[in-house]
Amino acid sequence: MKGTIYYLSSCDTCKRILKELAPLKDITAVDIKLAPLTEKQLDHLRSLAGSYEALFSKRAMLYKERKLKEKTLTEENFRSLLLEHYTFLKRPVMVLGNEIFIGNTKNVVAAAKESLHS
Repeated sequence: MKGTIYYLSSCDTCKRILKELAPLKDITAVDIKLAPLTEKQLDHLRSLAGSYEALFSKRAMLYKERKLKEKTLTEENFRSLLLEHYTFLKRPVMVLGNEIFIGNTKNVVAAAKESLHS
């Protein structure tokens, strides 16, 4: 199975999850700080996730600093913010075949591991 994992190399949680998912055969690991998401990549992730909001991290420091919680964000707003700064992407995002796994909850990581090694 081929796939891609979008992560942040400075994120301890991402590093732990990558270790937990090992071995990562045929999986491309993309550090989103060094290689920011392109419009094409983001649109592909959205097509798998169903929305840009599903990919968006409301825990990001910039989300709080900009008081975005107080605003009504549209899908286009989420898309723009995701393209603007890597911190807005809920991490990690794992695309394995035609499946997408977003975030770092135990259930998501377990499902990704099952998909990866089945």
